[in-house]
Amino acid sequence: LSLKFGDIGNLKGLVIRFLLTSSYYQLSVEHWFSLHRLQLLYNHSAQATFNATRIHAPASYSYHCEHVSSLQRYDALLIPSSANDLSKLWEVTFIDFQIQGFNIQAGHFAYAKDCASFFSPAILMGLVMSLILLLVLAYALHMLIHLKSLDRHYECKASPAYFAQMKDSDMGDEKEPLRNSGIESYELRNQQFGKIYI
Repeated sequence: LSLKFGDIGNLKGLVIRFLLTSSYYQLSVEHWFSLHRLQLLYNHSAQATFNATRIHAPASYSYHCEHVSSLQRYDALLIPSSANDLSKLWEVTFIDFQIQGFNIQAGHFAYAKDCASFFSPAILMGLVMSLILLLVLAYALHMLIHLKSLDRHYECKASPAYFAQMKDSDMGDEKEPLRNSGIESYELRNQQFGKIYI
C-alpha cells in the first residue's frame, strides 16, 4: 500500500510504502492482517525502512491507533530495520493512524481494532485505588461489627443526681459536743453520703 504526496512542495517524489501481510490463524478461525514493514522512498530510492510491531487486526477490521511512531515517547511501534540503515536519521510519527489492507467495502474503513490496551496505566491506577478503598471499607465494617456496647457503664444514666436531705431539726441530733482540755469540738453521729449516678 503506497501513499504518494504528488506535487506538494518539498515532498514531491516522497512515497511511504506499507507492506501488509495476511495470515490465517486456526486458533481464531479467521484471517488477520499485519503491517510488516514501512519504507520511505524518495525519487524511487529507499531512504529508510522500519519494522512494525504489534500492528495487526482481523482481516475484516481496520486498525486504529492515536500514535504510530518511531519515537520512544509514543511507544515506538516502528523500529529501524538495522543499525547500519539510515532509518535512525528519520523520525516518523503518524497521528490518528488508521489502516485497512483487505476487505474494504464502499471506500470506508471497517470497525477499528484499537491499539489501546485494556490495561492502560490509567485503568490500572483506577483498579489500585478501588482496591484500596475496598480495603478501607472492609476494615471499617470489621471495626463496627466488633465494637462492644458501653451500655453497662451507664446503667443508671437516667437516674437524677441524689443528695440526702438534711433537716434543720436534725442538725442538733447529729452533733455531740466533745470536751477535751477546754476545746469544744463536735462528732457526727449519723453520717449520710450523697450519691451521684451518671
